[in-house]
Amino acid sequence: MAQDNSSRVTEFILLGLSDTRELQLLFFTLFLLAYAVVLLGNLLIIVTVRTDPKLSSPMYFLLCNLSFIDICYTSVTVPKVLVALLSGHKAIAFEGCMAQLFFLHFVGSSEMFLLTVMAFDRYTAICRPLHYTAIMARGACWALVAACWVGGFIHSIVQTVLTLQLPFCGPNTIHSYFCDVPPVILLACTDTTLTEWLMASNSGLISLGCFLVLVGSYVLILAKVRACLSQGHWKALSTCASHVMVVTLLFMPCIFTYLPPAGTLPTNKYICVIYTTFSPMMNPLIYTLRNSEVKESLWRLWKR
Repeated sequence: MAQDNSSRVTEFILLGLSDTRELQLLFFTLFLLAYAVVLLGNLLIIVTVRTDPKLSSPMYFLLCNLSFIDICYTSVTVPKVLVALLSGHKAIAFEGCMAQLFFLHFVGSSEMFLLTVMAFDRYTAICRPLHYTAIMARGACWALVAACWVGGFIHSIVQTVLTLQLPFCGPNTIHSYFCDVPPVILLACTDTTLTEWLMASNSGLISLGCFLVLVGSYVLILAKVRACLSQGHWKALSTCASHVMVVTLLFMPCIFTYLPPAGTLPTNKYICVIYTTFSPMMNPLIYTLRNSEVKESLWRLWKR
């Protein structure tokens, strides 16, 4: 279907979470508090890991990178949400929408890959302790983190290009509070069946594949711990428990959102809050409250 330039959509309208002013103020307060926890909590983790020589193991190096990703991830959507809730201005330019979509998938998929690497780190520490230092050397850790970012970029650029090639000439109302692939491609003025399946095979299968790898690593860890019960193994298992909580909060909503092609299931914008805001907010709380070494380092940092 050919479209002239004058009919192309130049901006989208984000309907947000509610039209009621009282609920908008409530959501503004909740999002502001969550964003403050994400920024302050993850920055504190980064400073603590970087300044304490006792936190030099690969696990804390990866945790530091996870905190940086969480800050970037929430900063893609939450500031725009806060402005919209406070001012009532819900419009976003077409270019800004595509940029938000790109960075959301870039950082989000990088976090999924990094969580998979962190699971591999725990598997190596528990199941192959004698080879752990050699396998998870600092150079290998840097290479794995770089691979996570490269994989995230490739995934995101595919999503963005598939979206940009669609014509947008009619409705411009997005039933969400941020620009994402499923609600955006439903507004295209053409048949998007093939595009929907391509995007589902991209985002959905990445989410499902990473989740299955994570589950497999935890099964192997549990089998190892059951066969060799020791204090050190139980300590490592406690670390994995917090990792499982983060994985569940992030992956299950993503699988529900991205695995079915757009339009086959209704997109619940409240479910999106879990993986865009709530999961990054829980990371600093889970990793600090359940980790005695981090808590001790935080106390030493506070005394200094």
